[in-house]
Amino acid sequence: MQSTSPFPFPRDYFFPPFFTRQTNLTTHHAQLVKWASLVLSYCRHYRIFKLPLPGSANTPIADAAAAAAATGDPSELFHNKTLNRRLSLADAREVIDVLRKDGRAEYVGGGDSGDVVWVYWRKPEEWAALLEAWIDETAQKGSVLTMYELTQGEGTRGTQFHGLDAELLQKALNILAKKGKAHVFGDSQGVKFL
Repeated sequence: MQSTSPFPFPRDYFFPPFFTRQTNLTTHHAQLVKWASLVLSYCRHYRIFKLPLPGSANTPIADAAAAAAATGDPSELFHNKTLNRRLSLADAREVIDVLRKDGRAEYVGGGDSGDVVWVYWRKPEEWAALLEAWIDETAQKGSVLTMYELTQGEGTRGTQFHGLDAELLQKALNILAKKGKAHVFGDSQGVKFL
Protein backbone atom coordinates (compact mmCIF):
# COMPACT_ATOMS: atom_id res chain seq x y z
CA MET A 1 0.00 0.00 0.00
CA GLN A 2 3.06 2.23 -0.32
CA SER A 3 2.45 5.08 -2.71
CA THR A 4 4.48 5.21 -5.89
CA SER A 5 3.17 8.64 -6.82
CA PRO A 6 5.40 11.60 -5.97
CA PHE A 7 4.69 13.33 -2.70
CA PRO A 8 2.84 16.64 -3.16
CA PHE A 9 5.01 18.97 -1.10
CA PRO A 10 3.19 21.96 0.43
CA ARG A 11 3.77 25.47 -0.85
CA ASP A 12 5.98 26.35 2.14
CA TYR A 13 8.53 23.72 1.07
CA PHE A 14 9.35 25.91 -1.94
CA PHE A 15 9.83 29.06 0.15
CA PRO A 16 13.55 29.43 1.12
CA PRO A 17 12.92 30.81 4.66
CA PHE A 18 11.10 27.55 5.48
CA PHE A 19 14.57 25.95 5.75
CA THR A 20 16.00 28.73 7.96
CA ARG A 21 15.35 28.92 11.69
CA GLN A 22 13.08 31.90 12.30
CA THR A 23 14.14 34.25 15.10
CA ASN A 24 10.66 35.49 16.05
CA LEU A 25 9.30 32.97 18.58
CA THR A 26 5.75 32.99 17.22
CA THR A 27 6.97 32.54 13.66
CA HIS A 28 9.42 29.84 14.75
CA HIS A 29 6.66 27.92 16.52
CA ALA A 30 4.47 28.10 13.40
CA GLN A 31 7.45 26.93 11.33
CA LEU A 32 7.99 23.91 13.62
CA VAL A 33 4.31 22.98 13.47
CA LYS A 34 4.39 23.13 9.66
CA TRP A 35 7.54 20.99 9.56
CA ALA A 36 5.99 18.46 11.95
CA SER A 37 2.92 18.22 9.74
CA LEU A 38 5.12 17.81 6.67
CA VAL A 39 7.14 14.99 8.28
CA LEU A 40 3.95 13.12 9.25
CA SER A 41 2.38 13.57 5.81
CA TYR A 42 5.54 12.54 3.97
CA CYS A 43 6.06 9.44 6.11
CA ARG A 44 2.40 8.44 5.78
CA HIS A 45 2.55 8.88 1.99
CA TYR A 46 5.54 6.57 1.63
CA ARG A 47 4.73 4.40 4.68
CA ILE A 48 8.00 5.28 6.37
CA PHE A 49 8.10 4.11 9.97
CA LYS A 50 11.75 4.87 10.84
CA LEU A 51 13.29 8.06 9.54
CA PRO A 52 17.02 8.86 9.52
CA LEU A 53 17.70 12.47 10.44
CA PRO A 54 19.51 14.70 7.93
CA GLY A 55 23.26 14.61 8.15
CA SER A 56 23.26 11.69 10.57
CA ALA A 57 26.11 9.22 10.37
CA ASN A 58 23.62 6.35 10.39
CA THR A 59 23.64 3.98 7.45
CA PRO A 60 20.42 3.77 5.43
CA ILE A 61 17.74 1.63 7.02
CA ALA A 62 15.05 -0.48 5.42
CA ASP A 63 12.39 2.26 5.49
CA ALA A 64 14.78 4.73 3.89
CA ALA A 65 15.57 2.17 1.21
CA ALA A 66 11.85 1.69 0.60
CA ALA A 67 11.40 5.44 0.36
CA ALA A 68 14.31 5.62 -2.06
CA ALA A 69 12.63 3.08 -4.30
CA ALA A 70 9.47 5.19 -4.33
CA THR A 71 10.95 8.69 -4.39
CA GLY A 72 14.43 8.25 -5.77
CA ASP A 73 15.92 10.04 -2.72
CA PRO A 74 14.72 9.69 0.89
CA SER A 75 16.67 12.80 1.89
CA GLU A 76 14.31 15.00 -0.16
CA LEU A 77 12.18 15.58 2.91
CA PHE A 78 14.85 17.74 4.56
CA HIS A 79 16.64 18.89 1.39
CA ASN A 80 15.00 20.89 -1.38
CA LYS A 81 17.48 20.47 -4.23
CA THR A 82 15.63 22.97 -6.43
CA LEU A 83 16.24 25.72 -3.87
CA ASN A 84 19.54 24.22 -2.74
CA ARG A 85 18.28 24.51 0.84
CA ARG A 86 18.35 21.93 3.59
CA LEU A 87 17.13 21.75 7.15
CA SER A 88 20.00 21.50 9.62
CA LEU A 89 20.29 18.51 11.93
CA ALA A 90 19.67 20.77 14.96
CA ASP A 91 16.49 22.15 13.39
CA ALA A 92 15.33 18.66 12.40
CA ARG A 93 15.77 17.57 16.03
CA GLU A 94 13.55 20.49 17.09
CA VAL A 95 10.88 19.28 14.67
CA ILE A 96 11.18 15.77 16.11
CA ASP A 97 10.83 17.23 19.63
CA VAL A 98 7.51 18.78 18.58
CA LEU A 99 6.38 15.39 17.30
CA ARG A 100 7.64 13.65 20.47
CA LYS A 101 5.62 15.99 22.69
CA ASP A 102 2.53 14.95 20.74
CA GLY A 103 3.42 11.25 20.97
CA ARG A 104 4.06 11.13 17.21
CA ALA A 105 7.78 10.32 17.31
CA GLU A 106 10.46 8.75 19.46
CA TYR A 107 14.11 7.99 18.97
CA VAL A 108 14.83 4.41 17.94
CA GLY A 109 16.33 2.75 20.99
CA GLY A 110 14.63 5.22 23.32
CA GLY A 111 16.22 8.19 24.99
CA ASP A 112 16.35 11.83 24.07
CA SER A 113 18.58 11.64 21.01
CA GLY A 114 19.70 9.48 18.14
CA ASP A 115 20.14 9.41 14.39
CA VAL A 116 16.91 7.56 13.56
CA VAL A 117 13.39 8.23 14.82
CA TRP A 118 10.15 6.34 14.83
CA VAL A 119 7.59 8.53 13.10
CA TYR A 120 4.11 7.62 14.29
CA TRP A 121 1.88 8.91 11.53
CA ARG A 122 -0.36 6.34 13.16
CA LYS A 123 0.40 5.75 16.86
CA PRO A 124 0.95 2.21 18.20
CA GLU A 125 -2.44 2.50 19.93
CA GLU A 126 -4.06 3.25 16.58
CA TRP A 127 -2.34 0.23 14.97
CA ALA A 128 -3.57 -1.88 17.89
CA ALA A 129 -7.14 -0.67 17.30
CA LEU A 130 -6.88 -1.51 13.58
CA LEU A 131 -5.60 -5.00 14.39
CA GLU A 132 -8.34 -5.54 16.94
CA ALA A 133 -11.03 -4.41 14.48
CA TRP A 134 -9.63 -6.73 11.78
CA ILE A 135 -9.60 -9.66 14.23
CA ASP A 136 -13.27 -8.98 15.04
CA GLU A 137 -14.28 -8.47 11.38
CA THR A 138 -12.58 -11.67 10.22
CA ALA A 139 -13.64 -13.80 13.21
CA GLN A 140 -10.04 -14.53 14.20
CA LYS A 141 -10.58 -14.49 17.98
CA GLY A 142 -8.94 -17.58 19.40
CA SER A 143 -6.72 -17.91 16.34
CA VAL A 144 -2.95 -18.11 16.44
CA LEU A 145 -1.16 -16.07 13.79
CA THR A 146 2.49 -15.40 13.11
CA MET A 147 3.95 -11.93 12.80
CA TYR A 148 4.68 -12.75 9.17
CA GLU A 149 1.03 -13.64 8.51
CA LEU A 150 -0.08 -10.34 10.04
CA THR A 151 2.25 -8.13 8.04
CA GLN A 152 3.00 -10.12 4.88
CA GLY A 153 0.32 -12.80 4.58
CA GLU A 154 -2.31 -13.11 1.90
CA GLY A 155 -5.06 -12.69 4.49
CA THR A 156 -3.95 -9.17 5.37
CA ARG A 157 -3.32 -7.94 1.84
CA GLY A 158 -5.28 -4.73 1.41
CA THR A 159 -5.34 -3.95 5.14
CA GLN A 160 -3.70 -0.85 6.56
CA PHE A 161 -1.25 -2.95 8.58
CA HIS A 162 -0.02 -5.12 5.70
CA GLY A 163 3.69 -4.28 5.41
CA LEU A 164 3.84 -2.81 8.91
CA ASP A 165 7.31 -2.64 10.47
CA ALA A 166 7.86 -5.71 12.69
CA GLU A 167 8.94 -3.66 15.72
CA LEU A 168 5.94 -1.38 15.41
CA LEU A 169 3.67 -4.42 15.11
CA GLN A 170 5.23 -5.72 18.32
CA LYS A 171 4.46 -2.42 20.06
CA ALA A 172 0.83 -2.62 18.92
CA LEU A 173 0.54 -6.24 20.03
CA ASN A 174 1.99 -5.37 23.44
CA ILE A 175 -0.81 -2.82 23.83
CA LEU A 176 -3.38 -5.50 23.00
CA ALA A 177 -1.66 -7.92 25.41
CA LYS A 178 -1.88 -5.36 28.23
CA LYS A 179 -5.61 -5.08 27.54
CA GLY A 180 -5.95 -8.87 27.67
CA LYS A 181 -6.86 -9.03 23.97
CA ALA A 182 -3.76 -10.91 22.77
CA HIS A 183 -1.04 -13.24 24.00
CA VAL A 184 2.36 -13.00 22.31
CA PHE A 185 4.56 -16.09 22.48
CA GLY A 186 7.24 -18.11 20.70
CA ASP A 187 10.05 -15.57 20.90
CA SER A 188 7.54 -12.88 19.90
CA GLN A 189 6.88 -14.60 16.57
CA GLY A 190 3.34 -15.74 17.27
CA VAL A 191 0.22 -14.21 18.75
CA LYS A 192 -3.09 -15.60 19.93
CA PHE A 193 -5.99 -13.17 19.87
CA LEU A 194 -8.33 -13.46 22.84
